[in-house]
Amino acid sequence: MKLQCDVEVVNRMLPTFGMKSRGKGARAVLSIGKHLDKTSQRNNIYMMICTAKDRAGSKYKLKDNIEKFFTWFVAEGKATVRLKEPAVDICLSKADANSLKNFLSAARLADRGSDAGSLPLSTLTPVRARDVEQPKKKLSIVSKKDYPLTSNFPYSLEQLQVSYCKLSRVDMRMLSLKALRKLDLSNNHIKKLPATIGDLSCLSELILHNNQLEAFSEALCLSTLQRTLQLLDLSQNRLQSLPAHFCLLKELVNLKLDDNELVRLPFHVGRLSKLRFLSAAHNQLAVLPSDFRKLSLENLDLFGNPFNPFNHTMKIAIPLPLQELASRAVANLRLPYGPHLIPAHLCRDLEVAKTCDCGRVCINFYIETAVSMNLHQVSHTVVLVDDMGGTDAPVHQHFCSLFCYSKFLDNSLQRGIR
Repeated sequence: MKLQCDVEVVNRMLPTFGMKSRGKGARAVLSIGKHLDKTSQRNNIYMMICTAKDRAGSKYKLKDNIEKFFTWFVAEGKATVRLKEPAVDICLSKADANSLKNFLSAARLADRGSDAGSLPLSTLTPVRARDVEQPKKKLSIVSKKDYPLTSNFPYSLEQLQVSYCKLSRVDMRMLSLKALRKLDLSNNHIKKLPATIGDLSCLSELILHNNQLEAFSEALCLSTLQRTLQLLDLSQNRLQSLPAHFCLLKELVNLKLDDNELVRLPFHVGRLSKLRFLSAAHNQLAVLPSDFRKLSLENLDLFGNPFNPFNHTMKIAIPLPLQELASRAVANLRLPYGPHLIPAHLCRDLEVAKTCDCGRVCINFYIETAVSMNLHQVSHTVVLVDDMGGTDAPVHQHFCSLFCYSKFLDNSLQRGIR
């Protein structure tokens, strides 16, 4: 039975001499096995602790020698074993929770004097240097020849870069790295993202620059990434649109969408209240969503998009259909709704409801036009939109009725006269 974790052996007599323990564990390998007791000339069960400084290991007898186990935080990979002789506390931390539980169970059996045949014993031998190295937290692979084919990635990784390896899909071994905070898979040939990336509950940076992605999974938008993802780089892919629920990734601070084929930005982009850096240069954007006005950015780059200020749509009916009137009432009165109350397609319509200049909501019947907006209204720094030095771009504006639209036109005409 072996266990890899951080260990600190604390002498309980230190306070007697006015001394304190170091308070910091060292990476170690713990083993439980047989060892010849020189005093009794009999084989007894010992625990051996090997560290980088003491690879030969220190041995502690277990039978009738454990005073107490402290296991309040065993689910977090922490525990303490208090020995009678010598008077030390063996403090364990940063262990795999299941492995720690199994190790403590074996130690209990050894303390009770259980038959050695029933214990999962190991040979008590010195360890290799690599077994007691500090857990690796950062790994960068930038060549296909360096890519691990037969071995796993270190479980302790917090940052992983795998670039220029011609990956066509995400290696599932990466998705078991539960401590991962930054995943860089740039400059590969990845066409599709598995939904299980959303199970990386600590992931704050996801870099997918220069791949062959054609879609960003809606499942990722509904995953734990909602609470953790702060930087997302999807530049130089083949994206034409982003899912309706993309704006649930509300922790996003930096979003890179350059050099794709995007024809529109997410309808509710204004819900990304923490977004400070947005780049979507060299796409196919003709107009920005009306929600764009709600952003508060530090840097914005929309250079090289074919913006069209003459975008105009009229979808109006007199009188309005009953379904439209009912849907507007639900939205304007903020009534609760869901697929358990109304059909799913009506829920989807309500999710992308437009807001009129008057403050009321319209669903499927409206007048849509584009108005020019200076991008400095939403960003402190703006990269020029075109080669002419402009910083204006067209933004959608919606009207729930002919009355609201005519009122807008009158106001626009009066401003033009002034």
